[in-house]
Amino acid sequence: MKQARLTRLFGVSGNCFDVAIDHGMFNEAGFLGGIENMTRAVDVIAEASPDAIQLPPGTAPLLQARPGRDRPALVLRADVANVYGTPLPRALFSEVITRPVDQAVRLDAACVVVNLLMLPDQPDLHATCIRNINALKPACDDMGMPLMIEPLVMQDNAKGGYMVDGDITKILPLVRQAVELGADIIKADPCDDVSEYHRVIEIAQSVPVLVRGGGKVSDTEILTRTKTLMEQGARGIVYGRNVIHHPDPGGMTAALMAIVHDDASVEDALALITARDA
Repeated sequence: MKQARLTRLFGVSGNCFDVAIDHGMFNEAGFLGGIENMTRAVDVIAEASPDAIQLPPGTAPLLQARPGRDRPALVLRADVANVYGTPLPRALFSEVITRPVDQAVRLDAACVVVNLLMLPDQPDLHATCIRNINALKPACDDMGMPLMIEPLVMQDNAKGGYMVDGDITKILPLVRQAVELGADIIKADPCDDVSEYHRVIEIAQSVPVLVRGGGKVSDTEILTRTKTLMEQGARGIVYGRNVIHHPDPGGMTAALMAIVHDDASVEDALALITARDA
């Protein structure tokens, strides 16, 4: 059953584009732009036909209630954390939802995703994430549910809020830890020099790596970066804000799908976007 669910994600080409619309889970007002109306957001992205849409349990039914056989697969967000604001709260947490695999099965999810957070001077938070994964892994295996682990290295929030750390020397050991904890899929940040991303692929030991999108950038930049990452060996992408905040989310989805699945050039992909975002 696990392989069947993985096939729903990676399909014929062996690659995957997962659009993340789970930002409302984290209680940050700044994350809600473009997804204030989740029914509309899910409809727009689902119509663009990515391989998967990443959603929390509360809004996952908006996707799964869509008629027909061709809707994107569901990746269920299985945890919630309070690490994204400025300043950081006095007490940090990363909490797994109750009976996450049972909820995933009831929602017909193809995968669950959980964080492996690394913040400066926050070892207790990292330990909590490891406990979350250790509890989730056997439950996923028992039910044939793929486990996506998101090793996320963050900078000090005092520098300006939620900012990822692209230092490859920090990304590599955290990705490897996610593999050793039992990840079926890795969702990892790009490094500062994307031409070095093959090192992340190598350290993942054949576990497929999907690359996070990060903050909003221009069309040309995100497509060029995606092309380079795929050439470095990534098996796909998990992008949110670069799709949902785009004036043409359907066109951007089509452009990214062309690169991920068809090895399209950046120029050909750009031609699929009607309303450009400079």
